[in-house]
Amino acid sequence: MHPAFSVIFLTTLIGAGQGLFLALYTGQLYSLANLLPVQSDKFYAVGSLAAIALLIGGLVASVFHLGRPERAWRAATQWRTSWLSREVIVLPAAMALTFLYGLFHYLGWTDPLFVISETLPVDLTLIIGALATVATFLLFLCTAMIYASLRFIKAWHSPLTVANFLFLGVASGFMLAAAFSAYLGNNLVSFYGTWAVVATLLGAITRGFSLYRNTRFRCKVDLKSAIGVHHSDLHQKAQGFMGGSFNTREFFHGKSEGFLLMLRYGFLLMVFVLPVILIVLAYILESTRLPMAAFVIQYFGLLIERYHFFTEAKHPQNLYYQSMA
Repeated sequence: MHPAFSVIFLTTLIGAGQGLFLALYTGQLYSLANLLPVQSDKFYAVGSLAAIALLIGGLVASVFHLGRPERAWRAATQWRTSWLSREVIVLPAAMALTFLYGLFHYLGWTDPLFVISETLPVDLTLIIGALATVATFLLFLCTAMIYASLRFIKAWHSPLTVANFLFLGVASGFMLAAAFSAYLGNNLVSFYGTWAVVATLLGAITRGFSLYRNTRFRCKVDLKSAIGVHHSDLHQKAQGFMGGSFNTREFFHGKSEGFLLMLRYGFLLMVFVLPVILIVLAYILESTRLPMAAFVIQYFGLLIERYHFFTEAKHPQNLYYQSMA
């Protein structure tokens, strides 16, 4: 498939925003269990603002992929059958809940509403955070299933696609939380950095399996079945017209195998290897800059990874529209 940069920025930005919110809420839960120091409401408010900014940035990027942006609202009408429609509905819900989570922290509305077992105080931010967590995981599912549900694109039609979107989004979000904590100089860098490394390694496993799978499987259809001519020696010389078309522009990337191999090694290094090394060095050197560098490198690596994700998809129509006279 031809990678659309608007969709690449959409999926990576909202993934980082979702992961950042999950990091913030996880930190709050740990502090309630007395496993982490309690942070100020400002910490959660500013972090939520950053998560909202990433989600809005992804939403704005998606507009550039639309031919008629004024009709974007119609995308939500097919929610019964379309994962894209479900994403269009869940994304604003996740954004609204994340905004309320940060707003209530900013306003200081954190007085307990009730106490569970005389040990767990429950306030509005805890309830809204739980709802936002559900919406965040639903958004990961909807975004990934847009691609994983396409049976005719074998590279995407796998549970690994859902796992990759989830783990890579969580990894980038927790990495950003570690960078944010390092910038503020608080003592959560190790906590967020450790979970970022765990999510990154899990993402490395699932992405590695998907790369292996996509290089091993064989398409069940070929040029013979595509045109209904079952000759033993069949070669295409032309696709039926002299110039390009929508089919040749949108369903094939046009890049060489050498270029794609360079991208593959590039994102494997930038997403999975370098960030982990930088986080480990940050622990050893007690550096506040290395977690920030780890996030920046990983995010740019995710842009390359998502570009490669689209080039992996081989649309069946390319069996016919593969060359011009």
